[in-house]
Amino acid sequence: MSTKTLLTSEDLWKLVADGSRHELSKGELLLMTPVGMEHGAIVIKLGRLLSAYTEENRSGLVVTEAGFRLSRNPDTVRAPDVAFVPRDRLPMEGVPKKFADFPPELAVEVLSPEDTASEMVRKVEEYLAGGVRLVWVVDPGTKTVTVYYSLQDAKILTADQELDGGNVLPGFRAKMTELFAI
Repeated sequence: MSTKTLLTSEDLWKLVADGSRHELSKGELLLMTPVGMEHGAIVIKLGRLLSAYTEENRSGLVVTEAGFRLSRNPDTVRAPDVAFVPRDRLPMEGVPKKFADFPPELAVEVLSPEDTASEMVRKVEEYLAGGVRLVWVVDPGTKTVTVYYSLQDAKILTADQELDGGNVLPGFRAKMTELFAI
């Protein structure tokens, strides 16, 4: 009978020191593959829109691909494509140099062609279980965004609608057409 070796977030930090990209799901190492240009362009656009909003409102910090420890024993560390952390959730000593030991309030995942539905459901479940209050799954193929407040409270936005920040980013709005205009 074989047993799996589960890694901790500290183990993961040592692995990614060489610039490789990985995440942990319940202690299991997951390789993150490089993304395509469309994916990267949407991540930058969303990051720019969210950063402009948070800077204007002095409401917090927007980061891309930063690691957040969502659970321990076994550890789950996810790196959303874009994430928002409110100012009052940042540690008094400043922005963490390593993985954050807390969840973001908003986690955004932009789908890539190789992403599977089961993989994305697992990510959304881990984000919500780890304390993320709002998850956006952006699908460039269908030009939709699925907004999750919980697994039971989700809605799909189409091209003629607006994306809003709900009670996580009150007042934030972005036209879906703007988001997908590349």
